[in-house]
Amino acid sequence: MRDLPGWVRWLLVGRFVNALGSMAWVFIPLYLVSDRGLSEGAAGSIAAVWGLGMIAGNLAGGSVGDRFGLRPTLALASLASAVGCLLVPVTPTPGLPVVLALMGALGGVGRPVSFALVTSALPTEHRRQATAWMRAVNNAGTVLGPPLGGLLAVHHFGAIFVIDAVASLMMLGVVMFVVPTAARVPLPDGTPTRLLAALRQDPRFVLLLLTVVAADTAYRFAYSAVPWQLDALGAAPWIYGTTISLNCALIVLFEPWLAHRLRDRAPERLIALGFLLVGVGWVVVAPSPGIVVVLVAVAVVTAGEMLYKPTATAHASDRAPDGMHGRYQSLYGAASIGGTVIAPPLAGALFELSPRLMWVCGGALGMAAAAVLAFTGSQALRRQPVRETH
Repeated sequence: MRDLPGWVRWLLVGRFVNALGSMAWVFIPLYLVSDRGLSEGAAGSIAAVWGLGMIAGNLAGGSVGDRFGLRPTLALASLASAVGCLLVPVTPTPGLPVVLALMGALGGVGRPVSFALVTSALPTEHRRQATAWMRAVNNAGTVLGPPLGGLLAVHHFGAIFVIDAVASLMMLGVVMFVVPTAARVPLPDGTPTRLLAALRQDPRFVLLLLTVVAADTAYRFAYSAVPWQLDALGAAPWIYGTTISLNCALIVLFEPWLAHRLRDRAPERLIALGFLLVGVGWVVVAPSPGIVVVLVAVAVVTAGEMLYKPTATAHASDRAPDGMHGRYQSLYGAASIGGTVIAPPLAGALFELSPRLMWVCGGALGMAAAAVLAFTGSQALRRQPVRETH
């Protein structure tokens, strides 16, 4: 972390506090049932609005940040998120879908904008480290936040939203008083100013996004296929909770270290290796599903995640034209959560046919993404002209 500027280290502290306090989204379904008296079905439908807002905010956030500035956009999103949290307890139930959709969108805006803010300000050699640290502190806060929220919910649900608002305001303070104001730099001649024009000039990035969607679909089997398999094996629910904690703990402990050690390696090779490990992890389960085997598979998949996610996030910034860091992070962010939509129905349909087939298909997705990225990368290198040296 010593390689990172002081303001980035303070921003990491702000992200940790924000992740630690951002517990409201975890408890929204329970809050709607216990405090608002809704049925589970109605609560689930209203809570889903949050997720839709998150996806929309993630897609739009980069464009807004590029146009109006990454720092002011993150500051405004933090302030509005705090206001939204305070509005939830006092909003009549019919108005909650609107408030939750706006809160989800604001949370979605923050993700690409914060990553773009950091990576665009750093030299290439420090981007992976910064990205890994941002993911690590976010996971650390996510591990600790929900248990604290559970304790608060016993006494008063409203306290969860107040603490979430305070965490957002603390993040606002870091952004306003610590993050430097970036000067507007004129774009070089020939720099594309429209996203579609930039993507047409960079088909390699488009391919990366497609392979990330496939790999993320395989990765998200951890949140659908794993609990179903453990339940079929007769495992208690706490065992699945342990697997998720294992995932977060490994990221917190090892991802920044890995990013530092591998910072000089070619990014697409690391990404492809990460995809491959995700695929291998699930294929391991297919021959003989068992509780220990599933836990080992989660560890292998987490190793793949630690290789490809921070590297791909930083690589998106490396490939972004000047003035498009936010939009490139939005596109990568959308690809990196695409599996949340595809994986559950895919894994469910396959599980009903055969659990072993489900694991084979999940593994095949990760390995196919690795093969496509690695093969096309080697082909692209062969096509590059050899530069003469003088």
